[in-house]
Amino acid sequence: MMEPRIQYAKTSDGVSIAYAAMGSGVPLVHTGWFPISHLQAEWKLPEIRRWLERLSQTMLLVRYDSRGTGLSERDVTDFSVEARLLDLEAVVDRLGLDRFVLYGTLHTGPVAITYAARHPERVSRLVLCCTYALGTDWLRSPVVQGVRAVMDIDWHTFTETAVQAIGVGWEEGEFARRLAALYRESTTQRAYVTATAILNAIDVTDLLPQVKVPTLVVHRKLAPLDVDVAKGLAARIPDARLALVDGRGIFEFIGEMEAVAMALDEFLGEGDASAVPGRPLPSGTAIILFADIVDSTALTERLGDAAFREKARTLGVSLRAVIRECAGTPVEGPTLGDGVLAVFASAREAIEAARGCGKAGDDAGLPLHLGLHAGDVTREKDPDGRDNVYGGAVNIASRISGLSAPGEVMVSDTVRSLARTSAGVRFEDRGGQSLKGVGEPVRVWAVRDEEARKGDTNGTR
Repeated sequence: MMEPRIQYAKTSDGVSIAYAAMGSGVPLVHTGWFPISHLQAEWKLPEIRRWLERLSQTMLLVRYDSRGTGLSERDVTDFSVEARLLDLEAVVDRLGLDRFVLYGTLHTGPVAITYAARHPERVSRLVLCCTYALGTDWLRSPVVQGVRAVMDIDWHTFTETAVQAIGVGWEEGEFARRLAALYRESTTQRAYVTATAILNAIDVTDLLPQVKVPTLVVHRKLAPLDVDVAKGLAARIPDARLALVDGRGIFEFIGEMEAVAMALDEFLGEGDASAVPGRPLPSGTAIILFADIVDSTALTERLGDAAFREKARTLGVSLRAVIRECAGTPVEGPTLGDGVLAVFASAREAIEAARGCGKAGDDAGLPLHLGLHAGDVTREKDPDGRDNVYGGAVNIASRISGLSAPGEVMVSDTVRSLARTSAGVRFEDRGGQSLKGVGEPVRVWAVRDEEARKGDTNGTR
C-alpha cells in the first residue's frame, strides 16, 4: 500500500491540521496516540504500518496529527480537550463525513468521549482503547509517576524510558528505540511538558452517561493504566461493553494486535452488515459449527447474571477471532441460547476452528459443547438487518453439539467423510444417535488427536 497522501484542514481558531485517509468503506476516524503523532514518520515503522493497513482493509481510515504534533502546526500552547476538539471537527468537516466511527486511544480518549456525547447524530459507534476520562487515573500508575520524574530533566532519557516502560514493554528492544525516536520527532520537550500539565487536569467523567452511541472499551490486561479504569468507563457509558485482551503495552500495534482488531471487527459488524465487509454468508452447502456454553444456567446462578454475561461476551470475542483466523464466517444474527454459530467452506478449517474454540472456552472457564455438520443453508436478514443462516442442517449441528462432552468436538458422518484425509486428526465412532426433530438416527464421531492413534486404532478411523 502506498504512503498516505497528506492534506490539511484549518480549524475554526486558525490552526493547520495535517490529515490522511486510506482504504474505503465505512469511515473510521482514529484520533491518534497524542503526543506521539507524525503521519509521515509513523508510516516508516512496519509495526505501526501493519496496524494501519489492518484497519484500512475494510474501512476508510482517517488519521490526523493533533495540534502541536507531527506535520500539523507546532506553534500552539493550548492542548485542552476543547482545543483538540477543534482539530477533530476541522478534519471531519473537511472530508464531509456526515456519520462515522470514532476511535479514541490513550490521551485522545477524552476528546472522543466529549465529541460522541455532543454529536450522537454524527458518531455511529465509539471505540475507546487503553484510555481514561479522568487525567488523574493515568497519573495513579507508579510506572507513569516514575517515568515522569525525568520528563523535565532529560528529554532523550524520558522518551526512551516512557516508550519501553509504558508503551511497548522492555522486551521490544530495537522497535522501542525506533518508537522513541518517533516520539521525539512528533513533538518537543517544551510542548510535551505544557500538554502534560493540561492532560493531568482533564475530567470528562460527567459526560460518560451522556454518550448515547454503542461503545466498545478495549483494554490490555497488564497495561500501566489500571484495568479498573476501563471497567469504570464501560460501566458508566450506556450500551458499552468491555473487551480485555492480553498484553501489557498501551499501543494497539504491538503484542496481540489481532486480538484488538478482531474485537473491533466484531463490534463494528454487529450494527451494520456493511460496516465490516467480510466473506459473504453462503446460501447452499456449508460446514456449520455450533458452540454452546456448558450448563449456562448453573453458571449464571453461581456467578450472577451480570458476571456471567460479561465473561460470555469476552469469550464471544475470542471465539469469533478463532473462527475468522480459520477462514470461517461468524453469524451475527440471533442463534440459540448462549450459542455461537459459524459457517465454513472447508471441513478441515471448520474442525481446526472448533478445536480452537474449545481451548478458548476452557481457558475462559466456560467450557463448550461443540458440534459440526454439513448441509444446505439459507441466508436471510433478520428483523434487525443482520445476516443469519437457517435450515435443517443448522439445527442438526446444534443437536450434535449437545451430544459432546465439555470441550469435545463432535462431527456428523458427513463432515468426517469430507475431512478424514486432510484434518490431521482421528475420529472416534459414537454410532447412530437420535436427534430431536430429526427423523432418522445420525451417525456421529468425536474428534481426537492424530498422535493418540498409535497403538490404539480400535473403533477409530
